[in-house]
Amino acid sequence: MKKPLVLGAGLVAKPLVRYLLEQQDYEVTVATRTVSKAEKLIQGKPNGKAVAWTVEDKETLEELVKDSDIVISLLPYIYHVEVARVCLKYKKPLVTTSYVKPEMQALDQAAKEAGVIFLNELGLDPGIDHMSAMKIIHNIKSRGGKVLSFMSYCGALPAPEAADNPFKYKFAWSPRGVALAGKNSARYRKDGKEINVPGSELFKHHWAIEIESIGELEVYPNRDSVPYGEKYGIPDAETIFRGTLRYPGWCDTWYVISKMGLLSEDPINLEGYTWRKFIAQLVNSSETDVKDRVAQIAGVSVDSEPIKKLEWLGIFEDKPVGLGQTTPLDAFVELLKEKLQYQEGERDMVILKHEIIGAFPDGSREMHRSLLIDYGKVGEETSVARTVALPAAIGTKLILEGKIQLKGVHIPVHPDIYEPILKELETVGITFTESVEKL
Repeated sequence: MKKPLVLGAGLVAKPLVRYLLEQQDYEVTVATRTVSKAEKLIQGKPNGKAVAWTVEDKETLEELVKDSDIVISLLPYIYHVEVARVCLKYKKPLVTTSYVKPEMQALDQAAKEAGVIFLNELGLDPGIDHMSAMKIIHNIKSRGGKVLSFMSYCGALPAPEAADNPFKYKFAWSPRGVALAGKNSARYRKDGKEINVPGSELFKHHWAIEIESIGELEVYPNRDSVPYGEKYGIPDAETIFRGTLRYPGWCDTWYVISKMGLLSEDPINLEGYTWRKFIAQLVNSSETDVKDRVAQIAGVSVDSEPIKKLEWLGIFEDKPVGLGQTTPLDAFVELLKEKLQYQEGERDMVILKHEIIGAFPDGSREMHRSLLIDYGKVGEETSVARTVALPAAIGTKLILEGKIQLKGVHIPVHPDIYEPILKELETVGITFTESVEKL
């Protein structure tokens, strides 16, 4: 009997838990703060167990890890290292879908000595993006080629028929995470030149891209792309870019939001405030002139599309904010959650596209394109949940079966990891359309 332990029961847990429960001779334990959430995931399956647990309860964590064969942490990333240290103590492998932080990477040698793998970044982005990219990169290298240009784009969006509000966006994952991402600086390489984008100008830096069967979207830089030259074994590539996809108009609107100060995390007490009064205070204007002042600060006309979208949100209305001590960002997130929800019967969509140029010793060049478009299953699960959870679930199974033998701290860029996971993802309908064009 194999005994995986799942920590957390959030938005992406359902497909992972379901997948593990379907395996033969698996006893799956789900531990989370709200035990009813874990019970809902298990759905009364005899090989499932729900446990009430909080991250502050170190003693129970030790007992749970000790009694398991592998740990899958779906907790916020700040807790992964703490879980990893317990895994080291009991020599248990660990799977997460989160980026590897320096504190996790520092456990590499200890994990090797303990004879276990800590497999991170095994979700969608990061995760499927790494695996599908490395498949192409290793193909080019296996034929003596080198990668000249690497461009990758990923977005979680409403399916076209559900993109029916002015923002053309709805939340299938953490709204606060989306808002916080709007503050990130970015860096990438283009034609040999490094380009740095400060967080304050992130949304000024975007362009259009055509996606087959979907139409025109816009893309903007996703954090720091440059380190992927080393991670992917293509340090000499002239172009290295990773971007976020959205429907057109997103960046112009979020530039205004950023300029207004709505992404600030400074404490503020909004007891008794209306949205109009709050915004007026934020931009230092009278309530009468607040809309004109916002337009002036952002350098747009008062009848521009971004201002119309903010009007639709209701930020210029005499509607109570309904919060006391908070931050501008958190107040804004609450409003977004209210207005940008999926309705019953609507689907979300994940798009992941690579464009990779390889050069070969005979002077030829090839453009490799790879495209994933995945839709949520109405009434069952979102595409975001599927594409984040299933790679982690499959990786967990492969480790338990001894089919991934690597030890230490890893991300899925090694063929021993990505080849079997991509192959099994195809069996659950997560597939890429690939093409090669001679240049």
